[in-house]
Amino acid sequence: MIASLKGIVLSKKPDRIIVEVAGVGYSVAVPLRSLGDIPKEGDAVFMYTYTHVREDALQLFGFTSEDERRVFATLLGVTGVGPKLALAILSGMPVERFVEAIYSEDVVLLSSIPGLGKKTAARLVLELKGKLQPIKETGYLSQTGIAGDSISALVNLGYKRHLAEKAVETALKNGAASIEEIIKEALKSLTDK
Repeated sequence: MIASLKGIVLSKKPDRIIVEVAGVGYSVAVPLRSLGDIPKEGDAVFMYTYTHVREDALQLFGFTSEDERRVFATLLGVTGVGPKLALAILSGMPVERFVEAIYSEDVVLLSSIPGLGKKTAARLVLELKGKLQPIKETGYLSQTGIAGDSISALVNLGYKRHLAEKAVETALKNGAASIEEIIKEALKSLTDK
């Protein structure tokens, strides 16, 4: 089993990258969410990998953190979840948020991931609740209180949840305290992009 790769990024596409290690190019499928953390073509990269073996294929899946790889491997043990759906889940939300959603039994949040229906989301909660270890220091904002209300307001304005979370986190770091200040700061950072 190939557990990690350290090499040069030869190609970077939305669904996969090619990493050259000692003259051999490895095609590695990656979550879309992790693509931004992968260096540009020609730069060095280190990735945790999961080797998926079927009778007709040998596939490598790459992750920027050990937690992502661990959750991916655990997802493959759930009935009806294959590598494609597991990768879609990790592309749809940060791994920390996914684990939080499992523990809080947030089927609505889980079913907001493209390709994941309410039935499958409920099955994930049922099968994974005791199997996934909580990820410490998630760095993601609580869905309650002023931060949660601010995120909700931005999502209602049409912004993607992950962009709203980052913008609110930035606003809080910049000293915004009231919900009005947080939303004003967050909107500034969202429109500057």
